[in-house]
Order: sequence, then structure tokens, then C-alpha cells
Amino acid sequence: MLEAAFRGGKRYWILLGVWVVLILVGLFAWGRQFTEGLTVTGMSQDVTWGIYIAQFTFLVGVAASAVMVVLPYYLHDYKAFGRMVILGEGLAVSAVIMCMLFIFVDMGQPTRVTNVLLHPSLSSMMFWDSVALGGYLVLNLIIGAVTFDAERKEGPPPAWIKPVIILSIPWAVSIHTVTAFLYSGLEARSFWMTAILAPRFLASAFASGPSLLILLALILRGFTKFDPGKEAIQKLAVIVTYALTVNVFFVGVEVFTALYSDMPHHVHAFQYLFVGLHGHDALVPWMWTGATLTVICLTLLLTPKVRNNLKLLGPICAGVIAAIWIEKGVGMVVAGFVPNPLGRVTDYSPTGVEVAVTVGVYAIGFMMLTLIYKIVVNVRERMLAA
Repeated sequence: MLEAAFRGGKRYWILLGVWVVLILVGLFAWGRQFTEGLTVTGMSQDVTWGIYIAQFTFLVGVAASAVMVVLPYYLHDYKAFGRMVILGEGLAVSAVIMCMLFIFVDMGQPTRVTNVLLHPSLSSMMFWDSVALGGYLVLNLIIGAVTFDAERKEGPPPAWIKPVIILSIPWAVSIHTVTAFLYSGLEARSFWMTAILAPRFLASAFASGPSLLILLALILRGFTKFDPGKEAIQKLAVIVTYALTVNVFFVGVEVFTALYSDMPHHVHAFQYLFVGLHGHDALVPWMWTGATLTVICLTLLLTPKVRNNLKLLGPICAGVIAAIWIEKGVGMVVAGFVPNPLGRVTDYSPTGVEVAVTVGVYAIGFMMLTLIYKIVVNVRERMLAA
């Protein structure tokens, strides 16, 4: 079965070649960061988290979204998701690995990562986050391998895997909940210190993750003989619509609370994001782009005729991913540091080194995803031929 990853046409090998080149670029940039330190990044004493943690936050949501196909298929016997489940499991595995890599590069020195495991503290959210992510990775690897092997042999999966699948459902919710607690537990950062942050993270996860899964399914549908199913794709689009609606509501609640209370430490972060603060407006164009994309995509998704058109659904899902990547990524991270506890505003913009490392990490994740999907497609195509 694994040998299928080493067989493919010209386009497949070109794609793998692109990932390898981007990985090498990322490794070169990380090598410079490793030798010179985090001074080569745009982070500072005031803004200690940047693009790395922004990607980590976004990708945790992508990983958690696998539950949106696992839960209907295994708990509610929704057969239309039968071909989509393994795609969700593969996406979850690659997303979790990228999450871990972004934490690794953000630490600066690799030895600092081992401190979390060698000197665990039950009061540390980072410890619980590492446990949640590591456990979720193991669960998805086991579930994906066992269920797909059973499908390849055209037989039912073993009975013992069902409890593991059920366990993975609350575990998926936990990984993004703990990630939200990493933010909301910092009392000096009023922008993050809100009880609604965890539900907001989950709502955005269940919009962006399934959107990416829809895009991947459409790509497989267009370039291979494997069809995840039109019904499954359209049902995922409905899930994206509901989740995006809830996410917009949560963001609106946050904005109302901040503006109506008119408490400076709540208002300043939103001012910085959408109108600028004390002449600092680097993120304003980004945030308005994200907000515009959100409104347009949600309007289109709420129109059934548009949502069910697979030719239009791809660009819409890409817009949803971009909008949430902006709002939940750098916008969420940087605004928490602005202004600092002393009222000073420090702008942040990623350096070329950070961008290159980020691209390299994404290339690792998508190369893994490419190999996983190649195996899945190869097995499915052979089953159809038989």
C-alpha cells in the first residue's frame, strides 16, 4: 500500500519537487534563525508572538475540523461521508504536524521544546496543549490506518476501533479549547481575556477546516478518478455556512462588548485593527480585506443555488479560508500585544526569514498530505477497477 506514494505521473512528481524546493528554502531560513537567534524575525520584547503562532492557531482549527466528517459518519451513520472520512483524517494528521513544527520554530532553540516534556507542570497550558496535540495525532494515525486498511481489504474495521473513534471526537474539541485557553489565561492581555474565545475558535475552525477539505475534495475530483461525492461536498458546504454564521455572530458580540463598554483596554485593540491607533495602522488593510471577504462569502453561502454550484463553491471556500486566516491569524495574535501594558504601540511585520520558514513548514505539511492522498487515491482507483 505504501509503495503507491512512489508511483505517479509527471504532474505528481513535479508537485513533490515543488514541495521539496520550498522545504529546502525553509530549512535554509531556519538555519539562519537557529544560528543568529530570533533577532532575524520581526518579533520584539513587546510583540513576542508573530506569524509562527498565528499559523499554529489557524492550523489547530484545521486539525480539529476532521470531527465534522467523523461524527456524522460514525455516530449518525451518514453514509455520504464514507469517502470523505479518510481525507479528513489525513488533513488532521498533516495539520497537527504543522502545528508542532510552528511551535518548534517559534521556540528559537530546539532544546526549549523538550523542557515542556522533561519538566511538565500541570498548571502550564503549554503542557496540556502538547498533550492534546500529541494525543490527537496518535488517535488520527491509528484511526486512519486501521479503517483504511479494513476498507482496502473490503471488510469491516475491528470492533475495538469504535471506542477510539468516539474518543477522538471530544479530543478534537479539546485541542482548540486548550489553544484558546493559552490566550485567554493571560490576564495582562485584555483582547484575549474573554470567555467566548474558545467557542469563537471552534466556530472558525468548523468553517475554515471543512472549507479546506472541500477544496481538496474538488481537486481530487478534477484531477483523479476518485470522487468523494457531490452530496458529501454539498453537505460540508452547509456545515461551513452554519459555522461561519456563528463565527460572525461571536465576533460581533466581542465588538459590541468592547465598544459599548468603552473601556480603553478593550477598545484600543479593535481600533488598532480596523482604524489604526496613534498613527499605527499596518493591519488595517488586512482586517478590512478579511471582513469584506467574510461578508461576501457568507452572503453567497446563504444562497442555496450558489452554495450547491461546485464551480462557485471552490472560490468561495478559498475566500472563507483567507478571511479566517486573516482574522484568526496575525490579527488575533498581534492585537493582543497592542498596546502593551504601559500603553506603547509596537508594530509587527514578519521578516523574509519568518516568511521563508513559514512556507517551508507548510510545504512539509502539504507534502505529507500529498503522499497520504496519493495512497488513498491509488487504493480507491484499484478498488473501482476491480
